[in-house]
Amino acid sequence: VRKGYKKRCKPEASDANLTIADAHKVRVQKAQSTAMNKLMGQLGKPYRWGGTSPRTGFDCSGLVYYAYKDLVKIHIPRTANEMYHLRDARPVDRDELQSGDLVFFRTRGRGTADHVGVYVGNGKFIQSPRTGRDIQITSLSEDYWVRHYVGARRVMTPKTIR
Repeated sequence: VRKGYKKRCKPEASDANLTIADAHKVRVQKAQSTAMNKLMGQLGKPYRWGGTSPRTGFDCSGLVYYAYKDLVKIHIPRTANEMYHLRDARPVDRDELQSGDLVFFRTRGRGTADHVGVYVGNGKFIQSPRTGRDIQITSLSEDYWVRHYVGARRVMTPKTIR
């Protein structure tokens, strides 16, 4: 190999079979990472009913809307209940949760779900809880959240991300 030039390697035959699947996986991982960075940047900011921006604060669904609206091709609704019933979001079993999955709760007995957070891994989720509380990371195993948990949805898939 001449000085200043790199040796070119031929791709292995098995690489061609993985290319599309790997590309989809990488795209989803990048979108998940972007969403997590946006969410983590809001930790400690105040809850605000109807809020959808870092400037004014967030309610629970506003935080999710802010993190996902530019990353997915599907319309992200503005209420937890509508998000729970989103046709393009795939239901996920609790033991299969991945970072970026939406977790839903029924805390006030209205609709199927009236609170939403985002799973961040290790049994925890980020949420904008209620008036007087700041955006925080909470354990899914706390008794309150175990009692009120109704399910999870995956909105970031190869079909839904931009």
